[in-house]
Amino acid sequence: MYLVELYKIIEDGENSNVEFKRKFSEPEKIAKEMIAFANSKGGIILFGVDDNRDIIGVESEKGELELIDTAAKFYCEPEVGYHYEIMEIKNKDIVIVTVPESKFKPHKLISEKISEDLRVYIRSKDKSVIASKETVNLLKHTNPESKPLMISYGKPEKQILEYLKENERITVNEFKKLANISRRRASRTIVNLVRAGVIIHNRQDDFEFYTLA
Repeated sequence: MYLVELYKIIEDGENSNVEFKRKFSEPEKIAKEMIAFANSKGGIILFGVDDNRDIIGVESEKGELELIDTAAKFYCEPEVGYHYEIMEIKNKDIVIVTVPESKFKPHKLISEKISEDLRVYIRSKDKSVIASKETVNLLKHTNPESKPLMISYGKPEKQILEYLKENERITVNEFKKLANISRRRASRTIVNLVRAGVIIHNRQDDFEFYTLA
């Protein structure tokens, strides 16, 4: 990365592809950010930059890199791939960790503090957030090894498509009530329709909904 690129990234602030960290904190917290980027479109974590864009620098590049490696290897399942570089700004070292989009989604956090169904994260705007069950299932089928989808149209599938022709959007719970089916079946049906390219998964902050493709 060129210095001018780094300045531009810092100037633009945090977003769906960029996270600032003043310093390395707990491995779990760093692993969460790495997981969110790996499960999404990839991103960059800058260590030594405050949330308000102030350049703080890191005290020990070697120490930071060892802790980052620990987070990637021992707190992410499967392990998250990344690469790094160290750049100097105003006589202060910045550690740049680039996490590419993964081919082995979903990655989840290894933690005894958090329940199993709350360990998968994705990136939403400038935050790393917990992925819904539907999102986790969609992530499983975005990998190159995923099998082709065979879909058949039963009554629930027809109901949701008819509903979306008349209405702008629908949630899983709304579909559950509309079709009078279990939430599990509603979730599975929606995931299959998204995978088939029939409907689109949308997210606005913590609100998830589906629209016609």
